[in-house]
Amino acid sequence: MQQRILLITGWGGGSKLLNPLKQALEQQGHQVELWNIFNALDEQVLVQQAELARQFDVIAGWSLGGQLATVLVDQIQKQYGLEKVLITLGSNPCFVANDTWPMAMDQPTFQQFKQSFEQDAISTLKKFGYMVCQGTATTKADFITLQSLIQPQSIDLLKQGLLCLEQLNNVDILKNYSGAQLHVFAKQDFLVSYKVQQNLQKMDAKFLETELISGSHGVPVFEAEIITGKICHFLKKIEQING
Repeated sequence: MQQRILLITGWGGGSKLLNPLKQALEQQGHQVELWNIFNALDEQVLVQQAELARQFDVIAGWSLGGQLATVLVDQIQKQYGLEKVLITLGSNPCFVANDTWPMAMDQPTFQQFKQSFEQDAISTLKKFGYMVCQGTATTKADFITLQSLIQPQSIDLLKQGLLCLEQLNNVDILKNYSGAQLHVFAKQDFLVSYKVQQNLQKMDAKFLETELISGSHGVPVFEAEIITGKICHFLKKIEQING
C-alpha cells in the first residue's frame, strides 16, 4: 500500500542529504516529501508545521529530524486526534544528557560544540560533518559524498536547531504515544549511541519497535537501501495488524 511519507533532515546539512533515501522509498511506490529542520520550540511554528504534516501517513526524521518528527506526531494527535506512524533514524529522544536520560551527549561537550559554532560556524560544521561519517571503514569516502550533498543553511536556523537539540526531551512522548513507532540505530554511530536502543526497548509503549544496523550516524545517507527495507517491512507489518 502506497504511503505518504514526510522525511525531516538532521541539523546542519539541508534536506538534500536525504535524497538517496527519498529515491529508494519512491522506488518502492511511496510518495515522499523532504523537509528541512524548523524551530519546534516556537509554538506558532509547531502548530503551522503540524497543520502541513497531517496530510502524511508517516512522519519520519533523521537525528534532530527524528526529534522534530516525534514532536510533530504528538502535536498532530493533540490538534487533530490523528495517529501517524512515527519513524526515527539515528535519533536520541533527548540529545543532551540529564539525570533521567544519561544515555546522551554530556552537557560540557555540547556547550563546547555550541561555543565553537558561535566562534567559527564553517569549520564547526565541517567537523560535525566528519562526526556524522565517523566510525566505519568508509569514513573518508563518505565524508566526500556528504560534502557534495550539503546545502548552505542560514545561521539563524542552525542556532535554533542547536537550541532544539539542547532543550527537546521527547522521552515521555515516546512512552505515551499510542501510534506505531519504529526507531533505527547504527552500531558505529559516533553521535547517538546504539545503547539508546536498549533504553527504548524497556519502554512500555503500545506499539514500539527498534532496529540496530551496521553503520555510522549517516546511515540514511549511505545505507538508504537497508533503511528503506526496514521501513517498508515495518509499514507492511502495521498494515497486516490493522487489517
